[in-house]
Amino acid sequence: MLKVSLSRKKNTFIYEPGQEIRFSAGSFGWETEDEAVNVCRSRIFYILGLFLLIYSVIIIRIFNVCLVDGIQLNRKETSYYRPRNTFISPVHRANITDRNGIVVATNLPTVNLFALPHEVSNAKIVATKLAEIFPDTGYDDFYAKLTKKAKFVPLKRNLSPAQQVKVNALGFPELGFENSEVRVYPQKELLSHVLGNTDIDSNGISGLEKSLDTRLSASTRDLRLTIDLGVQYMVREELVKAKEKFKAERATAIVMDINTSEIIALSSVPDYDLNRRDFKDKDIKFNFATLGVYEAGSVFKVFNTALGLDSGKIKITDSFDATKPLKMGRHKITDYRVPAKWLTVGETLIHSSNIASAQIALKVGKTLQIQFLKNLGFFDKIENLEIYEKGRPLHRSEKFWQDHTVATTAYGYGISVTPIHIITAFSSILNGGIYTPPTLISEATNRKSKRVISTQTSMDMRKLLRDVVIYGSGKNANIEGYEVAGKTGTANKLENGRYVKGKNVTSFVSAFPISDPKYALMVIIDSPKGLPETFNFVTSGWNACPTGGKIITRIAPKLDIMPNFDLQTQRAKVLKSYGIKN
Repeated sequence: MLKVSLSRKKNTFIYEPGQEIRFSAGSFGWETEDEAVNVCRSRIFYILGLFLLIYSVIIIRIFNVCLVDGIQLNRKETSYYRPRNTFISPVHRANITDRNGIVVATNLPTVNLFALPHEVSNAKIVATKLAEIFPDTGYDDFYAKLTKKAKFVPLKRNLSPAQQVKVNALGFPELGFENSEVRVYPQKELLSHVLGNTDIDSNGISGLEKSLDTRLSASTRDLRLTIDLGVQYMVREELVKAKEKFKAERATAIVMDINTSEIIALSSVPDYDLNRRDFKDKDIKFNFATLGVYEAGSVFKVFNTALGLDSGKIKITDSFDATKPLKMGRHKITDYRVPAKWLTVGETLIHSSNIASAQIALKVGKTLQIQFLKNLGFFDKIENLEIYEKGRPLHRSEKFWQDHTVATTAYGYGISVTPIHIITAFSSILNGGIYTPPTLISEATNRKSKRVISTQTSMDMRKLLRDVVIYGSGKNANIEGYEVAGKTGTANKLENGRYVKGKNVTSFVSAFPISDPKYALMVIIDSPKGLPETFNFVTSGWNACPTGGKIITRIAPKLDIMPNFDLQTQRAKVLKSYGIKN
């Protein structure tokens, strides 16, 4: 029997005669064309699936990190973690606003430029490029810093966004930025002597910035002032005009709520832009309103008269002999342009008689005078006032307070105080007799008020001081409709322990409307010069007084003071028009 054997290494096929031979696709180790395509397709699908899986993981992770909170991170260990929907302020010092919420001091986020000198490869090139971006610093300064033997060197503070972009574009890896903040003052010089300054690290160094540094640093809640920015602007503008017109060394003004002692405006010129720090003249930073002590002259007669009336030793109908000088030992007290006659209490203020004022004080006596001045705060620094720069009054020791001291103090010599002392005490004389310490901030607490004179004395003083403006040296502040009451004062200027001939400090202290007092104003002009229009006079009635009148004219409508046309004033005007003296 014939058998055919077809064999491979692994498989042996036995063929018998008549049997049909059949071959499978893989019997001899080769594949068909269709099977090769299928294998290739399977491999492609496998690779595609693998890529899809990888990209899916990436997409899920991106979504997880960027769009949702994702995996909860350990908040204590991960410093960059920030809860969702939580705003973190980039600044750490509180804003300061005026009483109406207008920002007057704020911090802005910024960056500082630094270098790592040990990584600088070519200091000359880096310094050259930086000097082109910051020409105010210059090549030499940058080069010196870049070649220091230090690991870290600050190069420039408070870069603008444009400057940061330019530095970034240089591509120097040894340069870097650190987050910082800068204090800015949108109103520039308008509140310079109130706000003060901070240093480059935002620490207060003067003004409210220094005295309230802890409050401003510990909370980002706005600090609201009692200052009205609109009133402040008007006051400062008139002061600048007066200083220039009378060629004075400086001028100062304060507006105060007469009932609460809140300071509505406080300005001292010359002043300076708070955003600049390159002033060499330190004198412009001197705040005369709260720091400058001076002999106030005749405005002190307000307090002397109130003392006399309130003591009961002086009646409003009393008269005093001003026909001749008053001798005090080797000295004698004289008057300037005062009628030589017996003067009533009212006439003493209207004509501003030194002689009559001294007689009032001597009749009251040393003990009551000292106690009264203490009650008005004239013996101490005003501790509660928030501003850092505060002057301490200068006066004789009580044991050396003799009769001549009593007499000269009556008309403003022998005691030196600050303008803020005077206007605060003046407010208490006309508001019904209540002394309240002054304040610059709305959130002020622990201000204790006290009575210093009787209500009746306060009412009498209102009438007497109104007459000064109508008939006396305050006529240039008699603004129709606003019932101004006040007192002028001209004092010889004391420099280095001696009075300087021809130099004066002039003052005008006032209140309005006197029928229902709301606000007090004080204006001081230091060393004004005489003008042809003032007939070369330099007394207060010719400079400080009219300046006060202009300020009241502007600020009264802003303070919602409705004009009340005083019948007494109208009567005087009508009589004058007919040539009749009132």
